[in-house]
Amino acid sequence: MTDIRIATPEEIDAIAPLVDGYRQFYRQPSDLEGARAFLGERDRRGDAHLLVAYDTGDTAVGFAQLFPIPSTTTLGSRWILNDLFVVPEARCRGIGSALLQAARELASEHGIAQLMLRTQVENAAAQSRYRALGWQRDDAFHTFLLTV
Repeated sequence: MTDIRIATPEEIDAIAPLVDGYRQFYRQPSDLEGARAFLGERDRRGDAHLLVAYDTGDTAVGFAQLFPIPSTTTLGSRWILNDLFVVPEARCRGIGSALLQAARELASEHGIAQLMLRTQVENAAAQSRYRALGWQRDDAFHTFLLTV
């Protein structure tokens, strides 16, 4: 059984290795202190919602992080599910799906009508999971990035 809950500042040390693992998945160098500082900054600013999955031994095994953004087109807000990660040894147990469902429920509780996410083009496993849970690929817009 997986327990998913909203992270508290006291849990940052337990969650930082997950964030570091997530960054390494995306080919970034390990930076545990940087991950810890990033989470602390999110908490201080209150600019993110962080859900954490715990296994039966109360070990953090996954997380989802959501960032609110205003939407001029809807005249409201939407949330970007910017980060979703489950440690390799806990994958294929429904934890990612449970985190996605918890994100949906949290957004609904806050009156948010739309969640967005991006994933790598070659991440077919994640894309399959998203589709199975009702997410739809947006074919109307392309994403462009500019490094400054």
